[in-house]
Amino acid sequence: MNARRGNGESRLGPYAGLDLRDVPGGGKGFELEDGWLVEVAGGARHNHVTQRLGRFIDAGAVGSAVHLCVGSGWEVRTRSGVRKPDIIVVPREVARAAVVAEVPKRVLGSEVRLAVEVIAPGSGTERTDRVRKVREYAAVGIPQYWIVEHQPDVVVHRMVLGDGGYGADPVVCSGSVFDAVVEADVPFRVTFDPAALLDV
Repeated sequence: MNARRGNGESRLGPYAGLDLRDVPGGGKGFELEDGWLVEVAGGARHNHVTQRLGRFIDAGAVGSAVHLCVGSGWEVRTRSGVRKPDIIVVPREVARAAVVAEVPKRVLGSEVRLAVEVIAPGSGTERTDRVRKVREYAAVGIPQYWIVEHQPDVVVHRMVLGDGGYGADPVVCSGSVFDAVVEADVPFRVTFDPAALLDV
């Protein structure tokens, strides 16, 4: 179900957003990219890092009217199709409307305040997370995009949207402090040592 391109040219596939729901499991574990259903990678370590990071973001967001969405049940519309970031932060009223409207929960990229992808090393989605989604998320106006690596060491890349796309902050490695302010109705700060993402 993956898109394969030859001769450097891309071809649009036959699938649309509603086709995600027809995939076994309601499309869990798949994204829509240029009309193709693309499987996304995961795993126990990936899921653990995602959950731990979600806790740090949630703790920082106290007092802001935002909702933290963790896991592939939440979908973001981009120009190429439908993406399922590991974590997104949206205004609370956007999350409320999505929960009432449909399952899976689909939001516009322009409504997302923060998108996070946890890299699955060596997977087919790693290049997409590092290259293609940088362009896609910037194009729909997501103010911040974080990429988290967890093998061999935990490092966090923070990109902030500017006039020409994302500008990258220096990479934050284990043993250092990651510190970022997320724009919201009440901006909030997220601070942690990347090594803590592997704590059990």
